[in-house]
Amino acid sequence: MIRIIAIVFACFLFPANSFGQGSGSLEIAHLTGDFYVYKTYSLYKGNKIPANGLYLLTSKGAIIIDSPWDTTQFQPLLDSIQTRHNQKVIMCIATHFHEDRTGGLEYYRQRGIKTYTTRQTDELSKKRGMKRAEFLIDKDTLFRFGQYSFQTYYPGHGHAPDNIVIWFEKEKILYGGCLIKSVEDDDLGNLGDASVTDYATTIKNVRAKCRKPKYIITGHNDWTSTKSLGHTLEMAEKLKQK
Repeated sequence: MIRIIAIVFACFLFPANSFGQGSGSLEIAHLTGDFYVYKTYSLYKGNKIPANGLYLLTSKGAIIIDSPWDTTQFQPLLDSIQTRHNQKVIMCIATHFHEDRTGGLEYYRQRGIKTYTTRQTDELSKKRGMKRAEFLIDKDTLFRFGQYSFQTYYPGHGHAPDNIVIWFEKEKILYGGCLIKSVEDDDLGNLGDASVTDYATTIKNVRAKCRKPKYIITGHNDWTSTKSLGHTLEMAEKLKQK
C-alpha cells in the first residue's frame, strides 16, 4: 500500500536550453515544463565523470532529487535556482546511499532544507559513513507539493541494495538514478554493491510500474534517450548469463 504525504511549506527531446555555472562544473538543462536536469562532475578511477540530478519548481518551492556529486556545487545549485527562478529549495531526496546521491544531504539540512531517504538507504549510509537525511521513508510513498506529485518506488536490488526510482506519473517522467544506465554506457558500471542475479528483474519491475515514460533521467552521462531502460535491461540480462 502506498503511503501518501501531503507536504505544505510558510526523451525524445534534447534540452531546450542549457547554461553553465562558474567554470562549467554545474550545468543545467531544461527538461520540460517546470523540470530541469542538472549535472556536476567528479573523478572516478582517474576519469572525470558527470552525474545527473533533477530539480522541480512547484508553487511551494523547489525540490531537488539527488544532491550534486561535486561538493563545491552544493551552494551554487541553490543560488542558481534562487537567481533564475526566484525559488528556494524546500526538499532534497536521495535515491541511494552512494556519495554521488547523498553527498549534499547534511549541507542542505543545515540550511533548513528537508532531506529524505529511505530507511534502507539510511542504514547503509550509517554503516558506510555517508551523509544521512533528516527524514526517513519506510515504503513506497507519494509526495505532493502544490500542483505536482511524485512517487518513490523500490523495484529491488540492482545497482545498489537500496536504489529507488522517482516516478512522475502525470508527466511520464522517470528519474532512474544510477539504476538506469545511459545508452552511452557499454556496461553496468560500478558493481561493487550491485546484484548481478537480481538486476534484470529489478529493471523489469521498473518497466512494469513506470509505463511508457516520455523522459528517463539516468544517473550518469547522456539522459536524452528513452531507450536507456531497455538498454540497461539488455546489459543486465547478458551479465546474468555470464
